[in-house]
Amino acid sequence: MSWNRKLVRTWLFALLIAVPFAAQSAERVTLEHDGLTLIGHLQSVADPGEGVILMLHGTLAHGRMETMAAVQDVLADQGLNSLSVNLSFGIDAREGMFECDRPVTHGVEEHFGELDAWMAWLQAEGYGPVSLLGHSRGGNQIGRYVQEWGVQDVQAVVLIAPSTYDAERAASSYEAQSGMPLVAHLDQARELLRMDQPETLLRDVRFLYCESLDVAPRAFLGYYDPAEAHDTPRVIDGIAVPTLVIIGSEDDVVADLPERMAGIERADAVTTVTIDGADHFFRDFFADDVAEAVVDFIGQQ
Repeated sequence: MSWNRKLVRTWLFALLIAVPFAAQSAERVTLEHDGLTLIGHLQSVADPGEGVILMLHGTLAHGRMETMAAVQDVLADQGLNSLSVNLSFGIDAREGMFECDRPVTHGVEEHFGELDAWMAWLQAEGYGPVSLLGHSRGGNQIGRYVQEWGVQDVQAVVLIAPSTYDAERAASSYEAQSGMPLVAHLDQARELLRMDQPETLLRDVRFLYCESLDVAPRAFLGYYDPAEAHDTPRVIDGIAVPTLVIIGSEDDVVADLPERMAGIERADAVTTVTIDGADHFFRDFFADDVAEAVVDFIGQQ
């Protein structure tokens, strides 16, 4: 980032302090789905017929975490409608970060079902066309949702620092964190499903950021079963929907993303933008850069 740009941003920050902030706050909306109340955060700043962006957070987070809220608010300032949703993880009316304090019963397939329910809700409310946006693991899940569920009528896909995957690295990391080989829990989960016991939980297992949880076998397999679907560049290789991948130059969470993106063979529909100086979470004014890239990209579709 140039010094001139830094000075401009410093001046803008001072201006924001001096002038009352007038951005519209997000409206909390709810949706009944599969016996649960789902929570979303709607920024409706334009006619619904002008379109909307359906946004998905990263690992065990929520729709108004810092990254999501900042981008959503700037999108609103730019006149774009958006709905940022919370995955339930099987918890009624879940809000805030997942606290690692209850069993996990929902995996990736359930996440896709919730996204599908929100897509139907937006259509019923008159919003469209719909673009999809995901951050980090949410970016991977948005890409998978489009590809695996054959989602129709999506205007564009935006993946912000989407997750990458290497099976050996994942297994090594899991054993280092938990003291148990990943394959032991994978075999246990598969055996429970083979025995038609999908409701029987794996007890006291490492799950994502949580040191010890009870987890449904399908949920565990959805996150840990070694599969190419966890690697976003492979997921979107050949995607038909116009797709924007946003990379932070200082991102050390998915540091191999630029290399992985360069390896995509069928990239006709994929555009890559690198934001200089941004890390994995695009904090502060980097959210403006993300929103600007999103607005420009969707405007071209």
